[in-house]
Amino acid sequence: MTTNSNASELSQEEQLKDSCSDVQEEQESCEQTEQPDTEEVKEEAAAEETPAETVEEEKEDGDAKYLRLAADFQNFRRRVEKEKSDIYAYANEKIALDIIDVMDNFERALQHSEECADKQFAEGVSKIYKQLKGVLDKNNIVEIKAEGEDFDPNFHNAVTAEDNPEFESGKIIQALQKGYTLNGKVIRPSMVRVAQ
Repeated sequence: MTTNSNASELSQEEQLKDSCSDVQEEQESCEQTEQPDTEEVKEEAAAEETPAETVEEEKEDGDAKYLRLAADFQNFRRRVEKEKSDIYAYANEKIALDIIDVMDNFERALQHSEECADKQFAEGVSKIYKQLKGVLDKNNIVEIKAEGEDFDPNFHNAVTAEDNPEFESGKIIQALQKGYTLNGKVIRPSMVRVAQ
């Protein structure tokens, strides 16, 4: 029986040793799992220790946003100023076109003024025409030069193209209807005949 008791005591000792070793392994594994937590805590502490850096980064971001906003506002102001100046420059476009139509009729009348029996009437029409032309000039409404000039699709509208030995290819033979610009902007292109 002593051998059995010795054997049971040995097995109990082995069980105790096994359980102790199990406890030690658990403690070691717990310590290992706790270490990353302590590393995270250290990182958080380090992050908390450098609020000056985060404040500096936030300040730089705020400065960059402010500069972008200031640049956008400056561009907006320029765009609005340009739109205003365009409105003032081209506000008279519609009335200018109406006056130009009247000018066309005066020019047609002047072409037949030689046939008029009343020379004073023809002279009066001529003076009114000159006065209207002065009004257009004063308001920067300028006639587009056409006859003998090179054809430019920005200023001229070609109605016909024909062979003409007197003109080089691409030159304007005749203006069928005068064109005009208002402050440099074409408000009515010239209707022209072009040499091929």
